[in-house]
Amino acid sequence: MDKILLCKEDFILINHLQKGEKVKITKLSLIAILAGGMVSVLNADVNLKTKGQAVIYYQTADSFGDADLFDHAPNSRANAGLQLNINADLGDGFGLGYQGTFLGTLGLEKNAVGGVMQQAGEDLNDFATTKVFLTKKLGNTTLKFGRQELPKELSPLAFSEGWNVFKNTFDAMVAINKDIPDTTVVGAYVSKSNNHGGVVGKGNLGEFGDMADGALPSGAYMLTIANQSVKQVPITLSYYSLPDLTGGEEGYAVWGDVQIDAGIPVKFGLQGGQLSPENGLDETTAFGAKVSGKAGPVSATLAYTTVDDGDLPIQNVGTNVKTPLYTQMILNQKAIKLDADTAMVKLAMQAGPGKAIAQYSMTTANDKNLNGDGNDYNELDVIYKFKALGANMLAAYVMQDFENKDDPNNIIRFWIRHNF
Repeated sequence: MDKILLCKEDFILINHLQKGEKVKITKLSLIAILAGGMVSVLNADVNLKTKGQAVIYYQTADSFGDADLFDHAPNSRANAGLQLNINADLGDGFGLGYQGTFLGTLGLEKNAVGGVMQQAGEDLNDFATTKVFLTKKLGNTTLKFGRQELPKELSPLAFSEGWNVFKNTFDAMVAINKDIPDTTVVGAYVSKSNNHGGVVGKGNLGEFGDMADGALPSGAYMLTIANQSVKQVPITLSYYSLPDLTGGEEGYAVWGDVQIDAGIPVKFGLQGGQLSPENGLDETTAFGAKVSGKAGPVSATLAYTTVDDGDLPIQNVGTNVKTPLYTQMILNQKAIKLDADTAMVKLAMQAGPGKAIAQYSMTTANDKNLNGDGNDYNELDVIYKFKALGANMLAAYVMQDFENKDDPNNIIRFWIRHNF
């Protein structure tokens, strides 16, 4: 690309524009036009808000004893990333949002790691537009059109996952209404999604395509109702229409979640749902329960989920990675999402400047389990989240133990996030 330089007259003109003076424009370079436009926008009555985050992310594994931790090999991965969010209040209830994401490696792949966790484009150092949307406020209704995140709380089967360097996003049209007291109603059409890339080895943050690995070319239609009329028993129900699911015929999914606070130290949760392809494939049904409480400084959660032997796994249809199940941990999703019974215990407490978490799960793998029949799976996660040097940090150890492996897989993950 040819370089475009500012001439002396351009600098003089920009100086006049910055002072708010009227000038007569006869000849102007492209850069001066863009600079003048930026000055005009900033001087206009538009409320701009900017924020972002800078991230360094590292993960290494010993590959079931076949490698050493911290080796320069494909099982060691790292990224450096920068994400900028710009939001503008245009007045009259209109708003604009934009998110630009840069992902690179700082050259770590040269001698420290063998791969990356995530990519923005085809190159290891690349940029992507991960959000760009228009919002409109109409009474108690908010409309949002464009590339955006979808929270799991309101879209349990098509949501933005936060486990990697940056979250995945969707091309969607969303309407959120609060006319009914204590009730949030969300309607959405979700057409496309990107993928995390890197670890899952497909797509990247800059590529948006049909969801469920191309199985949903017509997208997904969603209706969610979240009700808190009874404060102690909030209920969330979701319905998805999934045209073309795995065979060109109408499919659908339903999912529900109920939290119960009975006024005692222990709280309960129930979840369940069904994925129905309606094209000759067997439907998949899932159920989950959890109980949580606190004893002194320690918070404890016990959870159990079961997914039957249908033909489709219970998972995020945008990425085909994580699940909405209570027993979802750092890396156990493949084991728990189909024909599996899983029990999990989680303990958490404040420790020094941060929070320490230990969780353990045991999964019984049945005939159609994605890891194979009888390949039972256990996972231990030890996590420490803390803040230091003005940044949020996470250090985690994961132990994966498969029935058909002689040795476990040991994984260490570390990241630093500075929000600005």
